[in-house]
Amino acid sequence: MALAVWLGTTVGHAQALSLRLPETATHAADRSETLTSYALPTGPYSDGHIPSLRVEGAMTQTAWRIDTPGLSTLEILAPLRSQLLDEGFATLFECGTFDCGGFDFRYNTSILPEPEMHVDLGDFRFLSAQRGDEAVSLVVSRSSSAGFVQMIHIGGTAGTPPVLTASTKAGGAAQPLAVSPPIVDAAEKFPSEGGPTQIGTRLLAGGSVALDDLIFASGTSSLSEGAYASLAELAAWLLENPDLRVALVGHTDASGGLEGNIALSRKRAQSVRQRLITNHAIPAAQIEAEGVGYLSPRASNLTDDGRQKNRRVEVIMTSTLVSP
Repeated sequence: MALAVWLGTTVGHAQALSLRLPETATHAADRSETLTSYALPTGPYSDGHIPSLRVEGAMTQTAWRIDTPGLSTLEILAPLRSQLLDEGFATLFECGTFDCGGFDFRYNTSILPEPEMHVDLGDFRFLSAQRGDEAVSLVVSRSSSAGFVQMIHIGGTAGTPPVLTASTKAGGAAQPLAVSPPIVDAAEKFPSEGGPTQIGTRLLAGGSVALDDLIFASGTSSLSEGAYASLAELAAWLLENPDLRVALVGHTDASGGLEGNIALSRKRAQSVRQRLITNHAIPAAQIEAEGVGYLSPRASNLTDDGRQKNRRVEVIMTSTLVSP
């Protein structure tokens, strides 16, 4: 038995796209735009870019988690590829991890953020396909306990949003895809004791503080929109202590080359710095931003959980002569 993912039929577009996933698949995240453009990858990362085909139209980007351990990425992708061919799509490009371009390919194409869409930089596959004026891209990867699938569908005649039909569930009714924004419990992650002093107390005591509630846009260095408890607390402390200076330090896991990881970690730290300046009115001179890539891990890079913990932005105090 399987779950069927339907892209609805509309007038003027006779064929509906339906892809079947294993019954253990669950919808993890999605986003959609009524009219946009998408650079559909048509070749591996090389010489600083990914060859692509520009496609325009309504776009839906969706991720699923398959709770079946032990599936290889090819076992996940092959049935989906066959179904696309049966639906009349022609494959434009297909690659595995290193043939795609590894780290550089993953971070130069659009992928929904962790943990909803997990991409193991040592084990993923990609496929792009086209049918007339519509296109599909698939990214599949896995962790030790689950498989992950992302589909981007764009173009064709604009129709209804994708729905997930679970024929094995009670009632079997189609349910609209939906995703709720992450909920951050500020009191739990960044407890305040009589005011916004917890981060400040830890910084004054020495060491660094990880801003673990930050979420970055998929495959980019851009900090996602939202209210972050850690930034609000840090900003309040900085405003109360204008003579103190801090540095934001970006970190990555050990996947990919050092140079690329340092660049990505620095850009993410710079994105956090800009948010503090723009949204919280922190003076630019009070914050700097740097990146160290994978050179300062806080967990093992041999596990998915460890690599996720290593991807972070930390704050440290750089003042040496001024006492609060």
